[in-house]
Amino acid sequence: MRVQFTKMHGAGNDFVVIDARDNPLDALMRPEAIRRLADRRFGIGADQVLFVAKPSVQEAQFDYRIFNADGLEVEQCGNGARCFARFVAEKGLVSGRTFKVNTLAGLIEPMLNDDGSVTVDMGPAQFDPKALPLQVEGLKAEQHEGQWVYLFEPEHPGMGFKSFWAAPVSMGNPHLVQWVDDLQTASVETIGRWLNAHPRLPKGVNASFASLDPQTNCLHLRVYERGAGETLACGTGACAAAVSALAQGRLAHQTPVQVVTRGGLLRIDWRTENAELEKNTVLLTGPAVTVFSGEIEL
Repeated sequence: MRVQFTKMHGAGNDFVVIDARDNPLDALMRPEAIRRLADRRFGIGADQVLFVAKPSVQEAQFDYRIFNADGLEVEQCGNGARCFARFVAEKGLVSGRTFKVNTLAGLIEPMLNDDGSVTVDMGPAQFDPKALPLQVEGLKAEQHEGQWVYLFEPEHPGMGFKSFWAAPVSMGNPHLVQWVDDLQTASVETIGRWLNAHPRLPKGVNASFASLDPQTNCLHLRVYERGAGETLACGTGACAAAVSALAQGRLAHQTPVQVVTRGGLLRIDWRTENAELEKNTVLLTGPAVTVFSGEIEL
């Protein structure tokens, strides 16, 4: 089966995007097919493979299906959502600047901006550990202003990292945000792998490592993504880190928050309706770039 695709990236987080509205989804979404597409030596190469599918709910114009490079489907991807929006716009599949898209995590609403960037209403951030899920019974916990953080300790010395505090945030997909003094020396790979095999995180987690530049108030970020490893940028990770910084009082309650990733700059706006932070909306803005298009035999 020959499949047409488009290679895209959002701040260096790269994707293979496929219009699957008229294609057999079961054949395209087989784990071995996803791994082949994402393979950087024997396929096209990508952090995630994204599918434009027919809507399964009345409110949406499309279903947005997301698969990590390991072949497993996930709930949400912020950088991918921007590329998804750019793709359907460039293909002439939408006429307006805004439209609704259905994901496994619920509805999102992208908006195409005049400067070429895309803003996505990612819905609310959730701080309840059960939303990840994270099993917190028996973990040491502290409340840092509006957010609880939990202590993770290595099972034995010599594992390559020390104990650390991390904050759970769900952006439709699971994140743990930890604050570090030096991003360059952070044990991103070691801790990311360890957390994704941790029995307290049965569905795995995206591990975000964040630091704050006191001179610019910019947030700097590295993310080990579940099923993909460290990526140049992670949109939902940027959202999780930004709202965590605001909820913990590390940043004044002002938005937007500028998030610097290895692949580029993302902007996060967080809008809350009450002091308890229960009702909130997160807006993610950043680039969405088409690299090339082609066909591949699957």
